[in-house]
Amino acid sequence: MLLKLEKINKSYSNDRTILDQLDLEVKQGERIAIIGPSGSGKTTLLNLIGTLDRPDSGKMYFENQDLSVFSDQQLASFRNERIGFVFQMHHLLPQLTLLENILLPTLTDKKLQGKETLERVRVLISRMGLVEVAHQKPSELSGGECQRTAVARALINRPGLILADEPTGALDQQSAFNLTDLLVELNEEDGVTLIVVTHSMDVAKKMDRMYKIENGKLHLLGE
Repeated sequence: MLLKLEKINKSYSNDRTILDQLDLEVKQGERIAIIGPSGSGKTTLLNLIGTLDRPDSGKMYFENQDLSVFSDQQLASFRNERIGFVFQMHHLLPQLTLLENILLPTLTDKKLQGKETLERVRVLISRMGLVEVAHQKPSELSGGECQRTAVARALINRPGLILADEPTGALDQQSAFNLTDLLVELNEEDGVTLIVVTHSMDVAKKMDRMYKIENGKLHLLGE
């Protein structure tokens, strides 16, 4: 089991319960969609899985490691090494080229600043179809190109898990289809586990399992 959440609870300061005794298990190599209306807790759940936030109570395990006992510094290292993030907005730094943006996650670890990483980024740029624009800045490129750059950045450290929060939400229909197909290809060919939060049923239907978050819990759809 790659990821296991047990009885996760999360509330905001106004005592509004967002996640209520939530459970989830994800195996290595699976791809999971989470749907639900705005405000239902989708992004909150993704932030907890990505260790950007901590639950109020409950347990979360990654490869049988209890993440609740990790310090903030340990979580930061774990997050950088094991998890890749793709958001609705690409969050590329405008002053950097696409190549430099992809390499950003490697700057905190000297072990990742050698020839192997440079070869890795060349492979990713080629795979994402970005070779001809690698030295251009985000403002000079399309939304689809910027989002593919964000995917390459998420993959540069070879994470076991990709978390995508509305990754196609800001794209036109064709770019959204292309990005979804790319994420599925990465899952199938590289074995990267994929959890996608989305409003798009077209995206959700391409995942192995689809959950709806409702009243703080996940409900498996299609069974």
